[in-house]
Amino acid sequence: MSKYIIYFNQQWVGDHSEEWFKSRGPLAREVVEEMEQAGVLVFAGGLVEEIEEAVGFDDQGNKQKPITTTGEFLGGLTIIEVPSAEEANMWGSKIAVACGWPQEVRQFKD
Repeated sequence: MSKYIIYFNQQWVGDHSEEWFKSRGPLAREVVEEMEQAGVLVFAGGLVEEIEEAVGFDDQGNKQKPITTTGEFLGGLTIIEVPSAEEANMWGSKIAVACGWPQEVRQFKD
């Protein structure tokens, strides 16, 4: 079994109406429940959208502004433990469809 992260950058979400976002919530929760029932879910959660609320630290442990070099920043993530990349990709696809925006799937190093 290997662990995978399924995540999105906040900028991938796009601009949508409040009604649209409300319609996606139940779909996303349904996929999380499906992962729980399948016994593959380790963690799932979204992050506060305001990047200025994040805190960065330099290599000396000193507090600094958030470190974002590309302008993109993490919006949410799911960690799963599954036997194959194919299964991880299947869950990534389901999350992307439920949320309505792209997801990326990456395996953790052993």
